[in-house]
Amino acid sequence: MSAVGLLLLLLPLVSAQTYHWGPCPTPKVQPGFNLQQYLGRWYEIEKLPASFERGKCIEANYGIRKDGTIQVLNVQFYKDKLRTAEGTAVVHDPREPAKLGVSFSYFTPYSPYWVLTTDYTSLSVVYSCTDVLRLFHIDYAWILGRSRFLPPETVRYAKELLIDEGIDLFRMKATDQTGCKDK
Repeated sequence: MSAVGLLLLLLPLVSAQTYHWGPCPTPKVQPGFNLQQYLGRWYEIEKLPASFERGKCIEANYGIRKDGTIQVLNVQFYKDKLRTAEGTAVVHDPREPAKLGVSFSYFTPYSPYWVLTTDYTSLSVVYSCTDVLRLFHIDYAWILGRSRFLPPETVRYAKELLIDEGIDLFRMKATDQTGCKDK
């Protein structure tokens, strides 16, 4: 099968994603990243579209397992039901702890989860990108907060950081965090 034929087969699968021609950008990540401070609950404030996140009240919870891996528990309210997805994150290279890999299935490889910046107490900006045959790439970006809502100037700062790193935010949209119930 030709590369063009493969590309035509893959395009419907990525319709709910953000994809661009060429390889992934390589943004700078948080220097001196401290995983222990990062653990806990983060609320999704804005994101690039992702087929696996279509609901509201989206949050991610991170904790350390006994085996040293990171438990990732994503929660969202979708189609009148609370939906959860549990995954595993790992630090591939201890010299770059802000470059994690995340997988939500034993059968899929780890996808990049790069923490571009965080203050650990209010804001985190995360980027993920996967090359497809170096012809195009599918990327995701999240602006996360320790609370369901962030001040507009904080969101602006996060978006400017992503843009400065060469990440296209044309399709970025706010996550509905209204009417959510905290546990």
